[in-house]
Amino acid sequence: MNRGNLIDGKGIAGQIKEELKTEVKKWSAGSGRRPGLAVILVGEDPASRTYVRGKVRDCEQVGIQSELIQKPDTIGEEELLFEIHRLNEDPAVDGILVQLPLPGHISSDRIISEIRPEKDVDGFHPLNAGRLSTGLKSMLPCTPHGILQMLKRTGISIAGKHAVVVGRSNIVGKPVSLLLQKENATVTMCHSRTENLLHHTRQADILVAAVGRLHIITDEHVKPGAVVIDVGMNRTPEGKLAGDVAFASVREKASYITPVPGGVGPMTRAMLLYNTVQAAKGN
Repeated sequence: MNRGNLIDGKGIAGQIKEELKTEVKKWSAGSGRRPGLAVILVGEDPASRTYVRGKVRDCEQVGIQSELIQKPDTIGEEELLFEIHRLNEDPAVDGILVQLPLPGHISSDRIISEIRPEKDVDGFHPLNAGRLSTGLKSMLPCTPHGILQMLKRTGISIAGKHAVVVGRSNIVGKPVSLLLQKENATVTMCHSRTENLLHHTRQADILVAAVGRLHIITDEHVKPGAVVIDVGMNRTPEGKLAGDVAFASVREKASYITPVPGGVGPMTRAMLLYNTVQAAKGN
């Protein structure tokens, strides 16, 4: 068995973008316009600004028309809702993304719930979440869908495998567990209140770490030959990007592992483009 093969999220994301570029060109020729994505950025958070710049650049690469709407962090909730409603009614806008987090005086839940479900390219709207949970077709959240694509495109079998998901957020943990179940994996959900985490993670054929705590998963947590997906984006004391998984030691036991950076992150952005194209096509 090969040990520690890297799952190249950046490379797989590049493949998806090339496929989308062809799809966008064909669709645009038939429709007379390009798919449109509107991104709303509130405030001056450096990380958010960096993410948004990357998303706008991605759109340009595949031929999606992007509109960046920047608002000060003093904007009121009603004013932001007015902007959402305007974009809902704009036929040139197929997808709406509100960069999170929002300032504390604005309810993220309320803002997201006002985006039309068919334009909700983040896949966070309660209707899309409900459709996913009941097995109906929906706009899939980008990071979980990206993880699924990584596994499939790497040739990793999911059906019949025991997947353990550490983290139960609405953005990653819960939806990725549903997607893995849909692919016929047996899924165990772990979280901050789980007793004897080692007992559960050591049984995982596929281990997804989505907690947001630096190196919470060590080689002790991993069964030899497991596939390890690291969703975490943390900073080391030296300021470097690192994941939830202690990469160097875990790689010695895993059959496949995602790096940080260059693993799940590029896939999240690629699936945002995919969702925008699907929204334009009305799928």
